[in-house]
Amino acid sequence: MAQDSRAVHFPVGILGISSGSLLLLVNNYASTPGEDFIPQTALGILLLVIAAVLANAGVLGLSHGQLFSLVCLTVSGLWCGSGLVYILAGQGVLQPDDLKSSLVPGLAAFTLALILIAIVALLAKRAVLFIIALSISLACAHQIASLSATGFGRSATAANYLFVCMVGVYFGVGHLLSYITHGKVELVVTWAKEKSVQKTQQDPECTSMMLVSLVMNLLAASVLACPLLGVVPQLSTGHVPWLWTAGVFQLGMCVLSYRAMDTLGATFSGFMALLRFAEGYTALLTLYSIQPYSPVPFPVVFSVLLFITAVFSSQKSLLEGVYQLFFVAYCIAIAVEPRGFLQRGTQGVQAAIFVVSAGVLFVYALNMHFSRSIPTGQGLLKALVSRMNALTLRPQDKDLHAPYLGLSKYADAEVLGHACSVLAAFAITATVGDKGPLFVLVLPWAVVAGGVLQMLCGSVCFARGKTFESTAFILYGVMWVVWGLTRYGGLYGESRGFNVAVGIICFMLFNALVTVAALFLNVAWFAYALAFQLILISFLLDAIGSLPYGYDIGVTIIFGLVSFYCFLAHLFNGTFQSPQIPLGQALVKLSGTGGSRDVCLHVPARKAASVNQIAEIMKNGGICGMPTDTVYVLVAACNRPDAVVKAYKVKKQAQDRPMSMWISSIKQLEPVKHLLSPLLLDFMQAAWPSSISMVIPRGPWLDAFGLGEAAKHIGTPQSIAIRNPDCTVATHLINMVGPIAVTSANPTGEADTTHHNQVYAKLGDKVNGILCDGPSPENIASTVVDCTKIETGHIGFFRVGLIPKSKVLHIFEEVQRRHRHGEMNPAFEGDISDTQRNAGIDGEITEEPEQRNE
Repeated sequence: MAQDSRAVHFPVGILGISSGSLLLLVNNYASTPGEDFIPQTALGILLLVIAAVLANAGVLGLSHGQLFSLVCLTVSGLWCGSGLVYILAGQGVLQPDDLKSSLVPGLAAFTLALILIAIVALLAKRAVLFIIALSISLACAHQIASLSATGFGRSATAANYLFVCMVGVYFGVGHLLSYITHGKVELVVTWAKEKSVQKTQQDPECTSMMLVSLVMNLLAASVLACPLLGVVPQLSTGHVPWLWTAGVFQLGMCVLSYRAMDTLGATFSGFMALLRFAEGYTALLTLYSIQPYSPVPFPVVFSVLLFITAVFSSQKSLLEGVYQLFFVAYCIAIAVEPRGFLQRGTQGVQAAIFVVSAGVLFVYALNMHFSRSIPTGQGLLKALVSRMNALTLRPQDKDLHAPYLGLSKYADAEVLGHACSVLAAFAITATVGDKGPLFVLVLPWAVVAGGVLQMLCGSVCFARGKTFESTAFILYGVMWVVWGLTRYGGLYGESRGFNVAVGIICFMLFNALVTVAALFLNVAWFAYALAFQLILISFLLDAIGSLPYGYDIGVTIIFGLVSFYCFLAHLFNGTFQSPQIPLGQALVKLSGTGGSRDVCLHVPARKAASVNQIAEIMKNGGICGMPTDTVYVLVAACNRPDAVVKAYKVKKQAQDRPMSMWISSIKQLEPVKHLLSPLLLDFMQAAWPSSISMVIPRGPWLDAFGLGEAAKHIGTPQSIAIRNPDCTVATHLINMVGPIAVTSANPTGEADTTHHNQVYAKLGDKVNGILCDGPSPENIASTVVDCTKIETGHIGFFRVGLIPKSKVLHIFEEVQRRHRHGEMNPAFEGDISDTQRNAGIDGEITEEPEQRNE
C-alpha cells in the first residue's frame, strides 16, 4: 500500500464524521418534540470538539486527498456553526422560537455545498465520499423540514446519519487496520478501488483551500440572502456563529494559501475573513437593538482593493477574477446603503454571490479531478500580457518565494499586510456621532483588518526571516487592536488623560525604533513607519484633549495613501518582472545591512540547485558562507588563490588563528598520498567524516592543490589543519569545487556564527553567497587533534570540542592496533617503505598544551 494512502488522517477523518453522525443520530432518535435527549449546550460542545478533529484531519490530508479534505473541512464547518448555535440556545441567548431562523440559513448552504461535492465524488468514483456527502446533505435538508414542522423529519434525519455512521465506521476501521498492519489486513475489498483514484489530475488553479473558501462564501451569502427572501425575519444574533465560523475558516485558508505559495489566494481569503467578522459583528449588535451606520469611505476603499486583487487574480484564471468582482459590487452596495449589511440592496448582491459561489465551487471541484476540465480562462491574461513589450510577467514557479534568510515555506505577506493598513486607516476617518461609537461600523474594520490580519501577516513574515517587517506588522497590529477596542468599542468614555497617554507614548517609542530601522531598508518602509508615527501623535493629542481640528483625518489619509502605494508596489512587483514600481533604496547603509540585500546571494541549502549555484560562484573566485556539522564557516576554493586571499582579508584573520583546509573525502588526498604517513592516512580514514580537525606537518604536498602564493594564509609555517566535515551539504559542495580553504564566518574576536542570518548580518556585503540552513546543529567548535608527531605514535589536543577526547583516543588506539597486526589501508600498501610501515607501532599517546588553531 502506498505511503500516502496509509496516512492516519484518513481513518481519523472518516471515524470523526462517523462519531459526529452517531451523536446526532442518537439525539434525533431519542428526542421528543418538547425535550432534547442531549442538552443543547452539551451537544454544541461535543460538535465543536468533533469539528476540530475533522478540521485537523482535513488540513493534514490536503497533500494527499483533496476531495477527502474538502469533505472533512466542509462537515467541520457545518458542525462548528451548528454547535455554536446550540450553545447559544442552551445558554438562553437564543429563545426556542429563534432556533429555526438561526439554523436554517447555515443548513441550507451546507445542503447545497454537500450535494455538489457528492456529485463530484460520484463522477470521480469516490464511493465512500459520495455516500457520506450525500447522506449528510439529506440529513441537513430533513433537519430544515423538522424545524419547520415539529415532529416531521427527525426520523429521516436520524436515518441519514445512521447510514453515514455505518459506512464511516466500516471503511474507517478497515482503513485504520490497514494502516496499522501496513496493508496486511484489509476489511474492504473495494478499498483498493478507492485508493486507485485517489491521485487524480489536478488543475493548478484549483486547490482545496480555494474550494473551502468558496464553501464559506456560500455559507455567508446564504445567511445574508435569507432575510431578503423571507426565509428568516432579519439578520440576528443567531446568525453570528455561522458568519464567524466562515471568518475563522477563511483565516485558516489564508494561512494555508501562504503555505501553498499563493499570495493572491491568501490575500483574497484575508479580505473574505474581514467581511465575515464585520457581518457577524453587525448581527451581534442586534442583541442590543443597535443597527450600526456604515461610513462611506471604508467600503469604497475596500472595493478598490478588491478590484485590484481581482484584476491580478485574472492571471490565474479569468473566472476567478470575474468571481471576485462580485465582491467589489458587494462593497459598493455597502457604501450606498446607510445600514450596510441590514439593507436589501446589500443582501441582494449576496443572493447573487450565493448562486455564483455554488457554480464556481462545482466547476473548480470538477476541474480538480478530471483532465478534461471546464474552461475557466486560465492563461488568457498571461497570453495577452506576453504580447505587450512593456510588461514582462514574473515566472510563478516554486522559486518565486524562496526562503528569505529563513527556512520558511510561506509566501510573502506584505501585500495583505499593507492592504490591512489601508483599510484600518480609512476606517478610523469615520466620525462618531452623539449616539456612541457602537452605532458606527468601525470596530471590526480597525480590530480585524488593522489588528488580527496584520499580526497574522507579521507572523508569516517572521517565519520567512523578515524580522523587521514582522516587527512592524505585529507592533502596528497590537496598536490597532488596543486603539480600536478603546476608541470604537465603547471603552474610551471619559477616561482621556494621563493613563491613556502613557500607553500611547510607549507605542511611539517602539515605533521610533522601527522608523530608525526603516532607514536601513528602503524609502517606502521609512515613509510607512513615519506616517504611522504621525497617527500615534494624533492618538496622543486626542488622549490629552489637545487634538487640532482635522489633524487626525489628514495624517490618517497620508498613512492610508502610503500604505496603498506599498500594497500596489508589492502586488505589482510580485506579478511582473519588469517594469517595477520603485520602493526606494536604503537611506542609510552600513556593513551587513540595508543595501547588501541585493548584493549577496542567499539560497536554501536543502536544494541541489542552490549548492550548484554556490559551487559556480566559488569556481569563479567567489567566497561564500556555508553550514557545517558545527558552526557556519567562510569558504574559498583552494585552486583559486585570489579567493583565498579575499577570504583572509574579509575575515581580518589573526595570526594565531590561521585558515584550515577541508576535503570531502580522503580520496582527494590521492595525489599526495605518497608524501603522507600511512598511520596518518589510516587515522584519517577511521576518524572522518566527523567534527575532528587534524593538524599535520606542512610540506610539499600542499603545492598540489593550486594555492600558490595564497598557501601562506593556510595554517602556520610548520603545520596546517585539515578536516573532512560530517555534513552532507558541505561534502557535496567540496566534491564539486575541490579542497577548500576555511575560516569561521565571523570577524576576528567575535562569537561563532550559528545561523545564516548572523553570517548575512556580519559579512553580507563582503561575501558572494550564503547557503541558508537555519540554526547550526551544534554550537560547539570541532575537536582539533595535533598529528604533527603521529609517525612516532604520539597525538595531542589543541582543542577539545564536539568530539570527546576519549573517543578520539579510542579511534587512534584501534588504528595503532591494526598497524601492529600488519592491517593497513590496502590503497596505500604498495607505496609504503619498511621504515614507514614500522612507524608509530610502539608509540605513546600524549597530550599537548591547549592552543588556539582552526
